Amino acid sequence: MIIICGGIKGGGGKTTTAINLAIMRGLAGFEVLLVDADSIDNGNASDFSAIRDETLESKHYTAIKLNGKAIAKELPVLATKFADIIIDVGGHDSLSQRAALTVADLLLVPVFPSSFDTWVIESINTLISEVNVINPKLKAYCFLSRADASGNQNDDASEILIGEYPEIEFIDCPVKNRKVFRNASGQGLGVVEYKPKDPKAIDELKKLYQTVFKQSFQD
Repeated sequence: MIIICGGIKGGGGKTTTAINLAIMRGLAGFEVLLVDADSIDNGNASDFSAIRDETLESKHYTAIKLNGKAIAKELPVLATKFADIIIDVGGHDSLSQRAALTVADLLLVPVFPSSFDTWVIESINTLISEVNVINPKLKAYCFLSRADASGNQNDDASEILIGEYPEIEFIDCPVKNRKVFRNASGQGLGVVEYKPKDPKAIDELKKLYQTVFKQSFQD
């Protein structure tokens, strides 16, 4: 499966989602390719993979950098060699993201629970509608990322997203804003690898993993 962790606004947790799903999928025994398609070299999947190279003997995934319209040609070839390809396209409407959308199976959009971030989904919905003419198999999910630990803002954002956009399915898999995500990524680790373990964060990621891959996470 070719999965894009994307959107058109930064700060939602795309890279965090991409690296954690890639690690979990690799730990589950699948051959995974993590593609850094972010044209802005700042805190992206390549930076994380470099840290991970220094930390662990095995990353549990293969990492490459790929940009531009060539992605549409390269991804189908790479998909014959890997069980899953997970792409971090960065937080903007880029040529790389549009090219990847023409061949991907799933667009996964992390949404920060703020009014501005939820409004942006309308533009993504229009983009998916246009791409579906070329790639009718493409599906899109959005979910709350960096969500509040408490309060009504998560519920308010969910109400805006549920059923509002016909091309994007809202999935109830909130990933909350927890220190473990920053601590783990700073060491080149996935949340499921980091110690001491954060059971709540792990459970949130497991729910997201199960929804995306249609199977429970077993490391």
